[in-house]
Parts: sequence; structure tokens; C-alpha cells
Amino acid sequence: MASTILTTKLYIPPPPPRVVVRPRLIERLNEGVHRKLTLIAAPAGFGKTTLASAWVAGLQATDRRVAWLSLDEGDGDPARFLTYLVMALQTIAPSIGQGVLGVLQSSQPPPPETALTALINEITATDTDPNIPDDFFLVLDDYHVVDAPAVDSALAFLLEHLPPQMHLVITTREDPQLPLARLRARGQLAELRAADLRFVPSEAAGFLQTMGLNLSADDLAALEARTEGWIAGLQLAALSMQGQKDIPAFIRAFAGDHRYIVDYLVEEVLQRQPEDIRSFLLQTSILDRLTGPLCDAVTGQKEGQGKARLEALERGNFFIVPLDDKRHWYRYHHLFADVLYAYLMAETAETAETAEQPGQVATLHRRASEWYEHNGFTADAIRHALAARDFERAATMVELAIPELRRTRQEATFLVWLRALPDDVVRLRPVLNANYAGVLLATGALDGVEARLRDAERWLDTTDMPGPSLDRTARPDDPAGGGDRMVVVDEEAFRHLPGSIAVWRAGLALVQGDVPGTVKYARQVLDLVSEDDHLGRSGAVGFLGLSYWASGDLEAAYQTFAAGQVSLKKAGFISDTVNGAIALADIRIGQGRLREATHLIPIILPVA
Repeated sequence: MASTILTTKLYIPPPPPRVVVRPRLIERLNEGVHRKLTLIAAPAGFGKTTLASAWVAGLQATDRRVAWLSLDEGDGDPARFLTYLVMALQTIAPSIGQGVLGVLQSSQPPPPETALTALINEITATDTDPNIPDDFFLVLDDYHVVDAPAVDSALAFLLEHLPPQMHLVITTREDPQLPLARLRARGQLAELRAADLRFVPSEAAGFLQTMGLNLSADDLAALEARTEGWIAGLQLAALSMQGQKDIPAFIRAFAGDHRYIVDYLVEEVLQRQPEDIRSFLLQTSILDRLTGPLCDAVTGQKEGQGKARLEALERGNFFIVPLDDKRHWYRYHHLFADVLYAYLMAETAETAETAEQPGQVATLHRRASEWYEHNGFTADAIRHALAARDFERAATMVELAIPELRRTRQEATFLVWLRALPDDVVRLRPVLNANYAGVLLATGALDGVEARLRDAERWLDTTDMPGPSLDRTARPDDPAGGGDRMVVVDEEAFRHLPGSIAVWRAGLALVQGDVPGTVKYARQVLDLVSEDDHLGRSGAVGFLGLSYWASGDLEAAYQTFAAGQVSLKKAGFISDTVNGAIALADIRIGQGRLREATHLIPIILPVA
């Protein structure tokens, strides 16, 4: 995980240069700092992040310490979420959660509550680390994008046992699945809602002045009434009114709900832009994050033009938010990006009928994918390749990403990618198909494991194992494919595939309670893999140890499992040995050898 950390997610966005000061809301937020949770919940376009960043700037001015985490859809994986949470806290004190972070990045991360217990204990014991402040804040921005009950449960556990010096802040479009009623009843919740965030007339006037508009009292009242204090609506209106000759008539021309206003005003804004700016906005709307070189690649502009465009958009208050203090990375306001993308799709559908821009959106996604791949952002490259329906290229990148995904236990992400690929693409790739079985096994979807293993195994020339041939064509009667040629990208993984399949069969047998089957396949692995294949041997020996454990032979289980840990350490999976140590401790506890068990349990985790 460490190699894929996006540091921009930990950056505290500064307030816009022409932000409207909102002392009434800042005072409300300050009043809630002694409670466990501050919740800022409102629909899109109400200035939640802007308010939070302005408040944070005031806190920092008084030497209060604040950690910030901007969430995205990929943070639904509990291990990934907690990893970023710890990384955010380390911006306050680098020593916070170092041991926990190592365990979270292991191949077998502990349950979220176990990791959080260790983290909470570490923060609470401030006498062990004087760098941990007595009072600090953690902001989780855009929590609504994390649609994962496991993350909700982890956060609820953290709130229930929150260290006294820590205050949690959440911005979200919808109420999170947290015990808000209980927190509210206990006086532990401070909250701001859409009704609180709406601009009052004086704030609306100040905001429009920052946009270069000085309206009459009547026009201001009419516009405020039309938008009902909705900040995004006011901003779009201000952009649309620039250059209008009859502003009162313009204000009278629109009314209705937010969606109507957005559609109408964005259309007005886009139509009034020069064609090059309009095209830039639409084409880059496919991107979650914007940087000059990426925009150049997607739009096909000359080098350096993307950076200049982004800077000009920021100066023009064009719904663009900087993601770092050097202005290298930006994003569009979420609502603005959504509407831009809707217009892009609509225009593409219209032009496709005349064959003027066939597959424009797919082309944009493909360009983005190529740029991300070239610059080492594998997850973004795969996501855009899937969006472009470039499934062959996406499958190739997924196959090459498997070792890192396995090492960091990103099963949830892996499974999303695999399910997005057409099955006929997966079935031609034995390495990908076999690892599909592995991720199903790891996530408890046992029904599909054996079928996937058989699909992968059909591509192997079993007469030549363990070195199967890379030149393999399915027979017409072979279910692996009617004469299709297999696709292998990771040749080393393919050469190890017979042993990998046997390892997963051993794991499947173990979870099904088939101890003899576990022993059979584990020993088959040892016959197939070489002496220097430490990772493969560690899995086989580990399963043998677990089979002895299941059979009640605890000493054989301990000695065998310990030998597997040695192989695992030789393979370089140092953090995984932490989880192995816990298993060894459990065996010793079963033997009644509690003193030895205590010495085996890692100090970063609580002893039961």
C-alpha cells in the first residue's frame, strides 16, 4: 500500500482566495470542539469543504493540530481506509500508528477493530510519545463516497472509544451509517445541515461581490430567493451574468429546483466560453484529479497548455479546487464535474450520429489510462481503461498488478476489477483466472473457487508440469475456449501456476473442513515448487500446520507453521509474519503455555 499512497488525499485544501467569511458558522463549529463528532451534512454545492477548510485554517492559526483525509470510492476497502486514516494522523505526529500501519499492509491484515484498538491505545498513552498533541482534529472529507458497511462499523468503533484528545469531523452529502442518534442524545454530536449552510442575504451579497457583481437590493433579493441561498447556484448564476446586459431580466428568467438551475446555468456558462475553453472543460470532466501534463495528454494540447488552463480557471473561480499547496493537482467541484460530464456524454451521443466524433469519450479515457500507466498510477490507469472498454489492456494491467494486490491484501479492489472484465477475456488468461479463484477464496465466495481453478488448469500442459508451455491453444471441444489462444503477460506467475492452483485447493479444502484434502494439496505444492520458491512453500507448509492444528496435534502444528513463517520471511513478506506470530501464540495458548504465547504476540496489538 505504501507505494500507492496518494499524498494529495492528505492535503488540507486552503480556503478560496475570495472566500466569504462566515463567522456565525465558524462560531457554531468552535462550540462543538469538545464533543466527539462534528458532522457537516448537506447536498452538493453547499460549501461543506470550503467551510471546513476555512475553519481548519482558523484552528491552525491558534496552534491546533489538524489531520485531513479526502476520501474517494476506493476507500471502501477497510484496510485501505484505515491505512489512509493512520497516514493522515501521521501528518500530526509521524510516530502515530507505525506498527499498526505495518500490520494493515500485510497479506493478512487484522480485523479493523483490532487495528483500531491498538491505534487508540497508542494515542491515549501520550506519555509514551510527547509528540502526540493533547488536542487534535481529524477531518474526513466527502465521506458519502465510501459505501461500505465494514468501514461504517470501523468508524463507529472508533467513535465509541475515541481518545479524549481527538475530535472527529465528517463532511458528507448524506448521513453516514453511524450511531448519530445515540451521540446526539449523549451531547457528543455537533452538526450543521443544509439550512445552516445556506447563504443569508448579507453573505450572498458578499459572495457576488467577490465575483465582480454589485447587484441592486431588489436583484439580490430576487436571486437569493431563486437559489434559496444555495452556494453553487449563486456561483453558477454569477458566472452566467458576467457580460449580461439585462441582469434583472436574466434573474427573472430562471426558477425551479436545483437540478433545473444547474442544467440551465451550466449550459449558459458553457455557451459563453470560447470554444477552446469549453472543449477543455468537457474533455477533462472525465478526470477525478487534474494536473497540467495529464490534461495535455487527454485533450491533445501542446505541452504546458493544460497547466495554464487550470491556473486561468482557478483565477476565474471556475469551480476548481487545488489539491496541493504547489498548485500541481486540482479537481473540479463535484457537482460541476458531474454536469460537465453529462453534457459531454450528450454531445458525444449527438455527434456520434453524424460520425463527427466517434467514440470520443472512450478515446479520452484511453488517453488518461495511458498517461496514468506511464506515470506509475496503476489503479487510475486500470479504472480509465475499463471506462474506455479497453478490456484487453485493462486485463493486462490487472494481471501485472496481482503481486502488489496480493501483498497488500486489496481483495476488494481486485474483485471490482475482475468483475468489470468480460468473462471471455478472463477465461483466456490462466494467471488472471486462477487469481480470481484466490480472491474468491479470500473473500469467502467459496462456490466459485473450484470452477475458476478448473478453468485456469485447462490451459496447463499437465505432462510438462511444473513448467507449463506458454504456447497453448484450446481445442475446439475444450471448455477453456473454442480454439482460442491463451494470453499470458506475467510469464513467471504462469510457470508457478500449478503450485499456485494446488495452494488454493489446499486453502479451499481447509475452509471446507477437509483435512485430508488440505494435506494432499499442500504436499502436492511442495512437490511442484522449487526450493527457492519461498512464498509458495510458505503457503503449503502453513496449510499443513493448520491441518495439524485442526486435527488436534498442536505441537506438530506449531513446529510446521513456524517453519512456514521462516519461508515467508525469506520471501520478503516481513509484515505477514506478524499475523503468523498471532497464530503461533494461539497454538501455544491452546497448549496452556501462556508465557510463551505472551512473548509471541506483537507489542502493537493488545493482549487479550
